[in-house]
Amino acid sequence: MSARLELVALDGIGEIQPGDDLAAVIVDAATATGVDLTDADVLVITQKIVSKAEGRLVPLASVEPSAFAVEWAGRWGKDPRQVELVLRESSSIVRMGPGGLIISRTRHGLVCANAGVDVSNVGGGDVASLLPLDPDASARAIRDALASTRGVRPAVIISDSFGRPWRNGIVNVAIGSAGIEPLLDLRGTPDAAGREMQATVIAAADQLASAADLAGGKTDGRPVVLVRGYGWRPSEAGASALVMERERDLFP
Repeated sequence: MSARLELVALDGIGEIQPGDDLAAVIVDAATATGVDLTDADVLVITQKIVSKAEGRLVPLASVEPSAFAVEWAGRWGKDPRQVELVLRESSSIVRMGPGGLIISRTRHGLVCANAGVDVSNVGGGDVASLLPLDPDASARAIRDALASTRGVRPAVIISDSFGRPWRNGIVNVAIGSAGIEPLLDLRGTPDAAGREMQATVIAAADQLASAADLAGGKTDGRPVVLVRGYGWRPSEAGASALVMERERDLFP
């Protein structure tokens, strides 16, 4: 494990448009910030700019809400078009509760608020962003583009904000990754007292995503953070390995 980590939020990343080359944008931002990317680095990239670059944007004016969406939205003062998008992006509904909140399971297996549908920081409230179709594939594409055009292969994590069932506040977690082992399995290794650990599996990619968010911030316009000093293990597992199997989910 690393004794010291450095978090560097990259400056100069402007508004991302559909079709933008995120790898090129990141390299330019690293240069503007005064850092050179290396193979040992980890890049944590917020989901929102990935979704924008991939065109995962829906004008709300184009959405025809169902009767159910209209009824639920009217009950809680929500936009029925946004509710309709949440329903469309969900593979199943886990809970619907006071305030109009919908907790759903996405097609990726992620359990989150409103299926990741968001209208903040995009289109002035008239456009909704959706999660990438395959966040692991998105991370691989960015990593491969950096390798082919710049000759460097840092690990890549795509992060998003999630709530937690038993604690207040949100944290950033990894919804996509490439190159890095997302779960650090310490089972079978000795603890500090020499006892063999039986159940310790660390969500390393989630921890890196949360740490990076402290440097990038939610409203500072710095959606990419370089993490330096973490001795990550290479893996092609992807962040999908972090999604708990349905049969193990005690709170479906």
